[in-house]
Amino acid sequence: MIIHSKVTEIFCLVDEFCKEYDQIVDKHLLGNPSKRPNIMSKSEVITITILFQLSGFRTFKHFYIFYVQKHMKDDFLQQFRIIDLQN
Repeated sequence: MIIHSKVTEIFCLVDEFCKEYDQIVDKHLLGNPSKRPNIMSKSEVITITILFQLSGFRTFKHFYIFYVQKHMKDDFLQQFRIIDLQN
């Protein structure tokens, strides 16, 4: 369905954007930063969301359970130990 090299290309573009965005926005944030560590980076979340829009699946839950968790474990290995959308 989605070619691995395209996933890597999309992730790299999103990651570069997020790095530049964080540098600009962090200067203007109010309040204290979160003390909990993030499970997934912003780049990973945005990349999965973009892939969902390109996938043809009707719901994000089905896309994540039936495609991302089964076919993209090597790409997004860290969060599969913690996130479980099947419940």
